[in-house]
Amino acid sequence: MQLLDVFRTATFRLAFAYLCLFAVSVMLLLGFIYWRTAGFMATQADETILAEGQGLIEQYKRRGIMGLRTIIVERASRPGQRTLYLLSFGDAPLAGNLSRWPTDAAETAKGWINFSYARGVEEDQEVRPGRAVQMMLTGGFRLLVGRDMKEVNAIESTIRSTLLWALGITGFFGVAGGVWISRNVVRRLEVINRTSREIMSGDLTRRIPMQGSRDELDDLAGNLNQMLEQIERLMMGMREVADNIAHDLRTPLNRLRNKLEGALMGNTSRDEQMTALESAISEADGLISTFNSLLLIAEAETGAHRDTLELMDLSEVIHDIADLYEPAAEDRGVTLRFVAPSRITVRGNRSLLARAAANLVENALKYTPQGGSVTVSTGINPRDDRPTFSVRDSGPGIPEADRERVLDRFVRLERSRNTPGSGLGLSLVAAVARMHDAEIALEDAKPGLLATLTFPAVEENQAVIAAQPRRALLSPTKAQRAPEPETQG
Repeated sequence: MQLLDVFRTATFRLAFAYLCLFAVSVMLLLGFIYWRTAGFMATQADETILAEGQGLIEQYKRRGIMGLRTIIVERASRPGQRTLYLLSFGDAPLAGNLSRWPTDAAETAKGWINFSYARGVEEDQEVRPGRAVQMMLTGGFRLLVGRDMKEVNAIESTIRSTLLWALGITGFFGVAGGVWISRNVVRRLEVINRTSREIMSGDLTRRIPMQGSRDELDDLAGNLNQMLEQIERLMMGMREVADNIAHDLRTPLNRLRNKLEGALMGNTSRDEQMTALESAISEADGLISTFNSLLLIAEAETGAHRDTLELMDLSEVIHDIADLYEPAAEDRGVTLRFVAPSRITVRGNRSLLARAAANLVENALKYTPQGGSVTVSTGINPRDDRPTFSVRDSGPGIPEADRERVLDRFVRLERSRNTPGSGLGLSLVAAVARMHDAEIALEDAKPGLLATLTFPAVEENQAVIAAQPRRALLSPTKAQRAPEPETQG
């Protein structure tokens, strides 16, 4: 990046604005320091002059004009004297280290004058600044007591130049620092922009490098990388869905076409045609159900129903699902148990949670052999007070290596190929869990499978952590009552 481009960046503008604010603050601070320092030196010089003048007035009152003249002559003759004295009668000097009364004096309040005077021998005279107070004595005598101000003025000038240099150095390093900071920030942002351009060109595997400084730019890069990974997963999911639809729906569509073609053949009876059409309708219903499941999964994954989440009783929803599947369990000869406290509160969408629970119960009943059992339960995890919902069956279970994979769309294990289904049931459960910020876990029930959904904690559940099960549903013999298992956590 060119240097001129740096000056147009938002980072440099922000740094320059901060520099201006800092420069104003420095100017005010240095101005206050100069005012206090220069004022202190001027005040100290004035106090010294007044003290000297008051002392001479006291001597004049005690010893008269001749005594005053003697004291002034003595003090003015001291080597290196910085105090200025002049005793005169009218304009005629009588004593002191000034040769004449100042003619260029600028009079200020209360008898103070600022003037310049010549010091040194005639061939090597130096004009120096002075400040004095003039006093009128009786008999036409005048007394001037002052002080050489060259050193004070030199100190003030040094302070002024030092402050100006400090301000200039501050401005220089501020601009240089702003340029350096801007170049570094722009360089890191350019890496993000370059990676973004490569991703937009089609390379979804690109990621933004992180420097390990753990600053806000590293946080931004980390968040963008997580977003890119999610986008890549979604894109791969879309491609997999398209491939799976092409493979898994081709067979039922071919069956549908063959049945309709057979119904149109002229050598079939009306009953055979009706049977073929009913079978075709059944195939069409299955396809519609598959597409409805895909749409529901897509809506859950995009969070289309997040605004419908509300506090609800999970136990009531699961109890209704258990009631719904009780006849199916009886027909298959499977014992269906329902165990739950009186109320488990979660924030969720009732219809989506009911659909996810129905899928889990239906899968458990499908793979549980006759004489087996399915336990549906809700509860509170004692470790973190989070509400849970679990379905435990006594079927063949799922191998540990396949438990993550079965949550994807259209995934069916080899032993499930001969059973009805589209491979979308667990995918829908996983999508609903993600929409509710819940965790789904598939574990070995020894024998069978234990599927558990763990939801975020809700304060209303504190009162029911130790609640007793509400009731148990038993199938196929309703009068039979089995021991109630512990609530799954």
